[in-house]
Amino acid sequence: MPKMKTNRGAAKRFRINKKGKVKRSKAYTSHLMSAKTNKQKRNLRKSTLVHASDVRRVKRMLPYG
Repeated sequence: MPKMKTNRGAAKRFRINKKGKVKRSKAYTSHLMSAKTNKQKRNLRKSTLVHASDVRRVKRMLPYG
């Protein structure tokens, strides 16, 4: 049986924690930051979890996660 390949794009975007939940960083942080409030930018720095409906799809892309 050949090895399964990890989706490299997904590997750079998601991490799987010890409990098996998938962590991601938030969007809207790459540019146009001067228009956002300090509160918005502060909250965008924090990571969050992938929505439950997408977890199965992400875990399929990360077979060794």
